[in-house]
Amino acid sequence: MDFLSSLNISGSALTAQKLRMDVIAQNIANAGVTRTENGGPYRRKMVVLKSIDGNSFRNELEKAAKVRVGGVKVENVVEDKSPLVPVYDPSHPDANEEGYVMMPNVNTAQEMIDMLGASRAYEANVTAFNATKAMLLKALEIGR
Repeated sequence: MDFLSSLNISGSALTAQKLRMDVIAQNIANAGVTRTENGGPYRRKMVVLKSIDGNSFRNELEKAAKVRVGGVKVENVVEDKSPLVPVYDPSHPDANEEGYVMMPNVNTAQEMIDMLGASRAYEANVTAFNATKAMLLKALEIGR
């Protein structure tokens, strides 16, 4: 694997993890929103990641050129279909006839754990990127 492929792999992971952290931050920010533009409470969003490999034309072209590129990409951002949380609050403007308000399905503790995982993955990819860069610089010094 050449140096540029290694940098591309780390770069794709950095981009994916940054988007994942942005979506998690959006979930935390909307943890108490009971009315969205669609009319219902906010629903937790999740990032779906996909490995960059397979039998695409690009991969076949890279194989022919003896360059292998991998990495990760964001396939989709989907809504979590888990049930909303009913909270008894008859004074709330969005309460139903029984006094229950449907709150978002966002668990802030779980979101913080996901944020920690995403930030650790981001840090690991920064370390890999910097290590590859350092090796490339050392290789260039040998050539002098």
